[in-house]
Amino acid sequence: MNSRIRALVGLALLGTALVPAGAQAQDNSEARLRRIESELRAVQRAVFPGGDGRYFTPEVDTSAPPQGTPAPVAAPSGGAVTDILARLDAVESQMARVTARSEELSYQLTQMEERLGQLETTGATAAPIGAAPVGVVPAPTTSAGSPAASTPTSGTTTPSAPAAQTRSAAPSPERVAAVQAVAKPQTDDAGDDEYSYGFRLWQAGFFPEAQQQLALFLQRYPSHARTSWGRNLLGRAYLDNGQPREAATHFFENYQSNKQADRAPDSLLYLAESMIAINDTNRACIALAQFGDEYPAVATGRLREQYERNRSRVRCSN
Repeated sequence: MNSRIRALVGLALLGTALVPAGAQAQDNSEARLRRIESELRAVQRAVFPGGDGRYFTPEVDTSAPPQGTPAPVAAPSGGAVTDILARLDAVESQMARVTARSEELSYQLTQMEERLGQLETTGATAAPIGAAPVGVVPAPTTSAGSPAASTPTSGTTTPSAPAAQTRSAAPSPERVAAVQAVAKPQTDDAGDDEYSYGFRLWQAGFFPEAQQQLALFLQRYPSHARTSWGRNLLGRAYLDNGQPREAATHFFENYQSNKQADRAPDSLLYLAESMIAINDTNRACIALAQFGDEYPAVATGRLREQYERNRSRVRCSN
C-alpha cells in the first residue's frame, strides 16, 4: 500500500514536471518492474522445479513477441502508468502465492523427515544380526510335491514343535534326523521351493534352521515374488526363537524396502511386537500408529485381532 501511495504522489509531481523528465521516470519504473519480474521468475524456478509452463501459466508474461508482430502503439502516459500499477498488483499477488506454497512445502518436508527419522532410529537401535546358528541344515533325503500351506499365518501363535536349538550348542543326532524328516518341495519354481522349505522348518519349530534357510533364499533370490514373505518370515523365526532385537532388524528392512509389498504391513506390526518384547514402549507406539495410518484396511481386516492385541499391551499417548 505504501508503494502505491508513493506512486500516486509521484504521479502528482509528474504533472508539474517537464515531458522529458516524465519520460525518464517512466523508463526508470519500467526498468525496476522488469527487474522485479526477473527475480520473481527465479523464485518460481526454485519453488516449482521445471516451472516452464507445464505446471502453471505465468501471470506476468514478459516474453518477447513473435517475429513479424507489429510493435504496439505507444499509449498515453496515463495508460502506461495504469499498466505499471496493474503489473505491480499481479507481481505482488503472485509473490504472495509463491511464498505461501514454499512455506507449506517446507513444513510438509519437515514432518516427513521427523517421522522417517523415528522409524530409522527404531531399526538402527536393534542389535545387528548375529552369527549364523551352529549346525547346517541337512539336505532332505526325500522329495515331496507342493507344500500344503506355503504362506505363514497372520497370528502370533508359535507352532508346537521341539524346543528351539541354542546357537552355541551343536545339533543332536535326534534333531538332525528330525530336520531331515522335513521334506523340501521340488517344483518348477526353485525360488518358491527354497522359501517353502524355510516355511516348513519354521512351522515345525526348527527356528535356527529356518533362519539359515530363509537367509539362503533371500541371498539367492533377492527379486523373487516371495521376497517380502521371506523377509517377514525370517523376522518371525528370530522373534519366535526369543530374539526380538534381531527380529526387529528384518521386520524394519522388509517394511522400509517396499511399503506396498505383500508382507510390509505384517512386518510393521511385528516390529511393534518386537519393541514390546524389549519393553521399548515409545517405539512400539510409533510403529502401531504408523501401521494404523498407512494400512487402515488391513488394520480393520486381516490383521485386526493382532493389531488390537498389541495395542492393548502398551499404553500410548494417542
